[in-house]
Amino acid sequence: MARAFTPKVVTANALLEGDVIYLAADDSWTRTLSDAELLTDEADAQIRLLHAEQQSERIVGAYLADAIAGPNGPEPTHFREAFRRTGPSNYFHGKQAETHV
Repeated sequence: MARAFTPKVVTANALLEGDVIYLAADDSWTRTLSDAELLTDEADAQIRLLHAEQQSERIVGAYLADAIAGPNGPEPTHFREAFRRTGPSNYFHGKQAETHV
C-alpha cells in the first residue's frame, strides 16, 4: 500500500549567497518559509521541483521538504527544516538577527 502524500515546499540554497530559499507560487524565490508555496498534490510537487532544478544559475540543491499549513503559511514538520530556516548557527547574524523569525 502506498503512503499518502504529505504537503511539501520546494527548498534550495541561493547559489551566490548560500541562503536557504523557498519557491513561492509566483515562481519567485523567498527567504521566508511562510511565503513559500505549499504543495498538496504529489504530481504538482514533482513539476514544481523540476521547474526549480532548471534554475541552476540561481539555486543549488533543490528538494521537496515536508511542511504543514500554519496560521501564517507553511511550517516545517521536521527539525532539520526548522533549523535550516533560521540560518547559520555559528553566531547571531542574518535571519537570526531579525526580530520576526
